[in-house]
Amino acid sequence: MRGLTGAGPDRARSSTQAVIAVGAALAALALFVAACGSGGTGARDEGPAHASAVAGAVDSPSPRLAENYRRVDPVALVKGDPEVSGAVKRELKPCNGDEYPVDVSYGNLTDGPVDDVVVNVLTCADAVGIGSYVYRDDDGSFRNVFRSEESPVYAEIDQGVLSVTRQYYEKGDPISTPSGEIVTPYRWTEGRFTPGQSTRNEYSKSAGGGPTPVPDS
Repeated sequence: MRGLTGAGPDRARSSTQAVIAVGAALAALALFVAACGSGGTGARDEGPAHASAVAGAVDSPSPRLAENYRRVDPVALVKGDPEVSGAVKRELKPCNGDEYPVDVSYGNLTDGPVDDVVVNVLTCADAVGIGSYVYRDDDGSFRNVFRSEESPVYAEIDQGVLSVTRQYYEKGDPISTPSGEIVTPYRWTEGRFTPGQSTRNEYSKSAGGGPTPVPDS
């Protein structure tokens, strides 16, 4: 019986140490859970999204185009426009099947109720611009507010400004290789488009060369 009695204090100390170790582990676990729940630096902070981030997120504004865009039939618009010359209307015919050579852009140029419409009429063979037009909404229908039929011509919207490019040819230039272009910005002022300062770009004659900007005097 002595052997059993002699082992009593050691076993008691071992039991006491085990209880202390378990208590310490439980206390550490409780502190870890509390830290995670309180938004500390625990594993929860490494997640893909926080509640605070979601709550503070700001929706990006919807594009203006989605609110004011109204699609048109550009071919019908041009053919029914009395401001368009007969020559351009005769050239406006399908190239392949029912595909017409027209480019269309929508955007805010005149601060109208809906986005303005820019239409470029091209030739089928060489895609040369023969007419550029801008249409503005006027009480539910589109009205012609700009016309350029000085071929080759092309109009586009550049950050709220109408940019019109007119290529020019010098003697001996083939139709596919003009000598340069003149780019003119137009701004909507007092109910009409007024031209700004033009830029003259002279194309390089060497292979792979680009246009060289030259201020138009």
